[in-house]
Amino acid sequence: MKRIFRSALLAAVCLGLFAAPAEAAYKKEYKLSVVPGATSGWGLSGTYFADLVKERTNGRINIKVYHGAQLMAGKQTSELLLVRNGAIDFALASTINWSPQVKQLNLTALPFFVANNPDRYKAMDAITSGKSGKMLIAAVEKTKVKFIGWGENGFRELTTSKGPIHKPADMNGMKLRVCGTPIFIDIFSALGTNPQAINWSEAVTGFQQGIVDGQENPTNGINIPLQVWTWHKYHTDWHYMIDPLLLTANQKVWKEFSAEDQKILMECAKDMEKYSKALSRLGFDEGSALAYLQSIGKAPAVTDPYKTLAEKGMNVVKFTPEMIKEFYDATKSVRDKWTKEIGEDLVKAAEADMKAAQ
Repeated sequence: MKRIFRSALLAAVCLGLFAAPAEAAYKKEYKLSVVPGATSGWGLSGTYFADLVKERTNGRINIKVYHGAQLMAGKQTSELLLVRNGAIDFALASTINWSPQVKQLNLTALPFFVANNPDRYKAMDAITSGKSGKMLIAAVEKTKVKFIGWGENGFRELTTSKGPIHKPADMNGMKLRVCGTPIFIDIFSALGTNPQAINWSEAVTGFQQGIVDGQENPTNGINIPLQVWTWHKYHTDWHYMIDPLLLTANQKVWKEFSAEDQKILMECAKDMEKYSKALSRLGFDEGSALAYLQSIGKAPAVTDPYKTLAEKGMNVVKFTPEMIKEFYDATKSVRDKWTKEIGEDLVKAAEADMKAAQ
């Protein structure tokens, strides 16, 4: 009987019935989370990444972008948890939405911290490419998600139904819709306003009824696609904070990709970063953003945001360095408080990175 069993076992091995299991196959579809709609700069950046990945992997990796916070039932601050536990495979996430769980991500939300530099874009690039950027990546990866690359939603500007705004006193008593993360409440309280942490649909109703006076969002990424002039006449170009984006993946999903495909994903992320930053900076730099978008055949319909805002009847106030300095001084208490929350070492590293770039 033993001889028969051994013969059968040998035959099974020869036939491959007990062969070691093959490497897990890729999913038919990977989910990528994006908070705003598909036509926003943020949404376009997510789609661009997914398209590049599908093309360069010859369809081996198929990423479907879920816009409008679909994968988190509208609760933006739950995104990190969902990526970590595998309910979401990839996310192009705002540092703002992940900052409640990763305090260090409040760095670029320090009021006028980046804008109070001779060249705000050089300052931002110095952070993402410098020591402080590496510290931010390390903080994100401690949550057990894989950091793949940066994107950019843009500097957040103020639009209001009252104005114009030239100095902090002009904002006294205004009711402004802001993000619900604590640093936003502190910033706008310090400037004498009444910040309203409400969702967008409620904010729009408030704009229409005249009970909410304004809001803050990036011009190219959000304000123009949402046609903010429908409710607001005044645009304050103050660059009080910037909203970098994090391209991340579930750690287990990342490890399932071959080394070759991981390299392709990282290369696609680099190209997405260029595209995302160009969309964000279009019309606000010396012209390199437009040239880049034209070179890849991706220039949007609106290439001159200031012209568009003027044509739509908006009164635009462009802050001078002196005006920014006045607001910088008015929000010192917020920076002091949040520097302790974020970590003094990180803030000092960012200051050194930005200074070296100027």
